[in-house]
Amino acid sequence: MNDALSVFIEYLHQNSLKDTPQRRVILKHFLEGSEHYSAEEFYQYLREKGEEVGQATVYRTLKLLCSAGIAKEVNFGDGITRFEVGYGNEHHDHLICELCHENLEVLDEDIEALQQVLAARYGYTLTSHRLYLYGICPRCKSKASS
Repeated sequence: MNDALSVFIEYLHQNSLKDTPQRRVILKHFLEGSEHYSAEEFYQYLREKGEEVGQATVYRTLKLLCSAGIAKEVNFGDGITRFEVGYGNEHHDHLICELCHENLEVLDEDIEALQQVLAARYGYTLTSHRLYLYGICPRCKSKASS
C-alpha cells in the first residue's frame, strides 16, 4: 500500500488537493478488496467496516484514484460503473455472463500478441486496451438446459 499511498499523495499535491484522513481510509480499504465495487457498493462496504465517510466523498475519491492511476473503471454491460485496483495489478481482460453478470478476470497471451499484430498492421502503437467478452457462464448454461 505504501507505494500506492505515495502515488496518491503525489497526485493530490500536484493537483492542489488535500490529503485527508477520509481519502486515506478509502484508499486503504480499496486496495485491500478484490471485488469490482460500484461506488454505492463500496460505500456500503466501508459502513460495514465501521468507517465514517460520506457517500459523496467515496464517489469523488474513487474518481481521484482513477485519475491517479490507482483504480480503473470497469463496465460489465449492466449499466453500473464499477472500480477495480489498477495500480500494481497485472493487466487482464474480463469474461462476463449476460445473465447473472458474473465476471471472470482472464489473461491470455495469444490475445495479447494478436492485439500487437493488429495494431502494427494499421501502424498503431498500443498504449492500453480493455477487452470485455460477453456470453453465458457454465452455471447459467446448465440452468437453462435443466
